[in-house]
Amino acid sequence: MDTTWVVVADQARARLFSASDQRGSLQEVEDLANPEGCLHDRDLNADSPGRAFDSMGEGRHAMGKHHSPKEQEAIRFAHEVGERLAAGLHDGAFRHLILSATPRFLGLLRETLPEAVAKCIVLELHKDLTALSPEEIRAHLPERLPRAPLSSEG
Repeated sequence: MDTTWVVVADQARARLFSASDQRGSLQEVEDLANPEGCLHDRDLNADSPGRAFDSMGEGRHAMGKHHSPKEQEAIRFAHEVGERLAAGLHDGAFRHLILSATPRFLGLLRETLPEAVAKCIVLELHKDLTALSPEEIRAHLPERLPRAPLSSEG
């Protein structure tokens, strides 16, 4: 089967669509929700950074976090989406992949996708299409869906 999956996502939702024909319509496969993606940092983690003592001397400083709680949640959700795509690829559900996401979330997806899934990407769009109908999403894609993988350059 030469099926293409189209993923439209942001940090709160990822919708997976299937197109079995390069000119065909999109059928929704799955709608993954991440309600925590809509929360503010203060709602995800009300704790302040902890306090730590220096190993030498009497200094104390706040222990910061590398990522905010909201960023951590987005990273977790990107991993979840990547795992779902890996399962779909393993099951033979698709051979080609189109990603459309907010620029920040698209970057997280790129960082977290398994290599085998990343090799299937034929097109990336820096757009949030999660609220659109399948027909509206299809209108944002090329008339003929690409089949050649993206170059790893540039």
